[in-house]
Parts: sequence; structure tokens; C-alpha cells
Amino acid sequence: MWTVLLTDDARAELEALPVDQQARFTRTRLLIEEHGIEQLHFPLVRHLEGELWEIRLKGRAGISRALYVVRIGRRVIVVRVFVKKTEKTPRREIELALKRAKEFR
Repeated sequence: MWTVLLTDDARAELEALPVDQQARFTRTRLLIEEHGIEQLHFPLVRHLEGELWEIRLKGRAGISRALYVVRIGRRVIVVRVFVKKTEKTPRREIELALKRAKEFR
């Protein structure tokens, strides 16, 4: 069984998203918890670099990303949620997510 956890910062960032994108996150979270992260593939999730992956959230108001890492014990830890405004995930978002992941250990 998989568990999806959010850091306090990521939870606040998620709550600031439009409702339809929050609902998309909740749906993806349930898929992870019921079937396991290894069952999800592009376009729902995508590897970024190292231990960092992203959950892709699309809604009427635009697109967002939830960046996460996988930890021992079948835990998915969401460390950063943001509205995506450029085609490529900005380097500063990746760096912030990696910093938060490191702090979470």
C-alpha cells in the first residue's frame, strides 16, 4: 500500500490552486494509493531528474505541477506545488523541490 504525503509548504501551495486542479491532484493521489506509483506513467507523472518526479495537473485555468520524491516504505512525498507558466519546468522550481526533499529526510 502506498501513502501520499505533502509537506506543510506543498499543502498550502496546493490549496492555493484552482479547484479543478486540486481535484485532479486528489484523483491522482487516489490512483497512487490504490494501485501504486509504478502503475502511473506519462502524461500523469514524469521524471525530472535524480529522485525528483512531477505529477502533471491540468485544469481550465491552466496547468500546475506537484513535484515529489519517493521514500522507503512506499511513501510519495510532495515537496512543491506551483502553477506552470513556461514550457519547461523552471530550474528554480527544481532546485527548491530538491532542497525541500533534502530537508524532509
